[in-house]
Amino acid sequence: MSENKIYYSDFLVIGSGIGGLLISLKLSEIGKVNLVTKDRIDLSNSYYAQGGIASVYSDEDSFEDHIADTIKAGDYLCDRKIVEITTRSGPIVISELLKLGVRFDKKLGLEGGHSHRRILHRYDYTGKEIITTLIKHVVNNKNIKVFEYHQVVDLILKYHPVHTKPENNKVLGAYVLDVKKNKIYSFLSGICIIASGGGGKVYLYTSNPHSATGDGYAIGYKTGLNLINMEFIQFHPTCLYHPEAQNFLISEAMRGEGAVLKLKNGKRFMHKYSKMGELAPRDIVSRAIANEMKKTGDDFVYLDISFKPASFIKKRFPYIYKKCLRYQIDITKQPIPVVPAAHFFCGGIEVDEFSKTAIDNLYAVGEVSHTGLHGANRLASNSLLEASVFALRAYSSIKESKIEVPRKIREKHILWDYYDTKKSREDIIISQNWNEIRTLMINYVGIVRSRERLKKAYKKMSLILEEIDYYYRRYKPNRDFIELRNIAFTGMLIIKSSLSRKESRGSFYLEDHPYKLPRRTWTFINRYTEDAYQKAYER
Repeated sequence: MSENKIYYSDFLVIGSGIGGLLISLKLSEIGKVNLVTKDRIDLSNSYYAQGGIASVYSDEDSFEDHIADTIKAGDYLCDRKIVEITTRSGPIVISELLKLGVRFDKKLGLEGGHSHRRILHRYDYTGKEIITTLIKHVVNNKNIKVFEYHQVVDLILKYHPVHTKPENNKVLGAYVLDVKKNKIYSFLSGICIIASGGGGKVYLYTSNPHSATGDGYAIGYKTGLNLINMEFIQFHPTCLYHPEAQNFLISEAMRGEGAVLKLKNGKRFMHKYSKMGELAPRDIVSRAIANEMKKTGDDFVYLDISFKPASFIKKRFPYIYKKCLRYQIDITKQPIPVVPAAHFFCGGIEVDEFSKTAIDNLYAVGEVSHTGLHGANRLASNSLLEASVFALRAYSSIKESKIEVPRKIREKHILWDYYDTKKSREDIIISQNWNEIRTLMINYVGIVRSRERLKKAYKKMSLILEEIDYYYRRYKPNRDFIELRNIAFTGMLIIKSSLSRKESRGSFYLEDHPYKLPRRTWTFINRYTEDAYQKAYER
């Protein structure tokens, strides 16, 4: 096989979460699709989504209430137009999923921040149900070719981003690393969709799988796109605390069914922080837990549902029950030790109402994008909804586009140039920096931040990025190093954006400025500016 092998397709989709799979299926109706995913096709945040997908689906509910709940949870930083588009598209998405064969339970679920039961779910493994169903259709589709274990390195653009503004540029495809062969190939396409998910692995504690390394954010930054609201990282309040359990989330639906939070001494505490108690939005619950842990010095708190009938628990939460039992925790008889962990990025690559970026023929769908839906804090179960809605909207936009696959190799930069790089014998640098970045982010840029800690984080991350840049120029890239570079870029984006916001809002809490400013702003960051900057936003 040639070192510079080229793959052609009408469409290139990067990522295999709900957004990537759904848009691949839709695009296959009008052309050939290459779907690249850095790991197994079923490894994504979407797959591990336990709670469900929010949609108005009962006579007692209304679009107006879903809109109001979303905006309130987002601490009034949401784009109302986008919120209305998304919520009103909910039943359309559910209908699409049902046609594909996704099964939902008859009873709607309730989660924190929602005023009605509107969560469509399949027990406590909704993500698995949706993703496995979509995968069956994808792998049997003759117009879709799936490339597992293929990691995107960078986009291929018509002009170098250093010399051309995004709005004057055009995407031609992407450089993709075949992880198993450790060779970089060119995937050329008429239209490219980034659906790479989030970046929870930037933090030491996260509910995300190991593949969530902020790849799309780093790609967007390197190509000159605006990254918006990167300071708003939602920490899920309840991840299982156990030395052998990594990234296992205890669904918010459990609190929706009556589970309560307790300290080690058995006392409840959420009533001190919100009238909604355990059903308060995630940012409030996460800060409450972090504050109580700080006061007591404990490493975790308890989530208790053991007072409910055992038969109900096993039927409603079969996955969580079995998983906890593997760690000798019987949730029908004892409380679950939990701790907050990085869960969801409310910001991302700037897109319009059809998920188009500023670069011609480039779209971004799902958690990697910033549509304006989530504002300063995501309402529970709105993420699968957003990814699905904007996958369908991107498809409707692309369907009207003229697709031209760049088949003639005229520009030298179409093929990856290894220059004089050599194979690294210094992989210890990767593990050292990887651990340093994740520890730095959780300690300095976590649930509660301060300007002093953020400034220290900026200095430390600058040094790490310098070392990574030296390494990048000298050695041939591999998956570990590409991911290291991406989490470093993503971490710096979060730090810079955090330094530019001088208020506390939603999931962003700054000790120096504990109150909200009367003027609502979005935070922008771009590679061509030294620092982040703000733009006023009026709802």
